[in-house]
Parts: sequence; structure tokens; C-alpha cells
Amino acid sequence: MAKDPEPPKKLYYSIREVAQMYGVNESLLRYWEKEFPQICPQTTGNKIRQYTQHNIDQIGIIYNLVKVRGFKLAAAKKMLLANRDGADKTAKMLEMLISVRDELKLLKKQLDSLA
Repeated sequence: MAKDPEPPKKLYYSIREVAQMYGVNESLLRYWEKEFPQICPQTTGNKIRQYTQHNIDQIGIIYNLVKVRGFKLAAAKKMLLANRDGADKTAKMLEMLISVRDELKLLKKQLDSLA
């Protein structure tokens, strides 16, 4: 599942909101926090995680590498260290292609209903 195209604009997002954006479990996000130092959400006094847009972008890159492209965690870490810009651009390009695909499917469905 891809990231929702337009999440609500806020300064901080809860772990539940971020998990829903990517269609993953909250426990997976907590695990990724341990494995990838790039993800470091702020925590409140009650140890509630607060993700910024930057954190969400980092998760998107990791999601693309691990869930979409099928990298193992070690390979994803290596890719992030070696080619950070390339991984980021690939994630953004994939997101754009998925949104274009979804729009084309919608158009096809509308055309089919006219025929």
C-alpha cells in the first residue's frame, strides 16, 4: 500500500496516523526506529511519539526500499548510507508513478462506464 496522497497538514503526527499512511503496524515503525537512526521522532513526557514531516519522509524512503523494492534491512541500511540522494529520488518517483497509475485506473473506469 502506498502513502496516502494528501495527509492532513500538521506539525506532529501520532504513530497510529503514520502507520495508517503506509498501511503498516505501529510495531513495525517502532522496530524501524531501532534499526534506522534516520527515524527519530520526538517523544513527550508520557513517551508518546510525535513524528514530523521529515520523519515521515524518512519512513517513506525506508518503506520504498524494504516493502516495495524488497530489500532486506541490512541492504536498505547500506543503500541509505551509500546512496542517500538516489534512494530519496527513487522513493519520490515511485510515489508519483503510483499516483499517476491510480489516476489512469480511475479514468479507465469512467470511460468504461460511458461505453
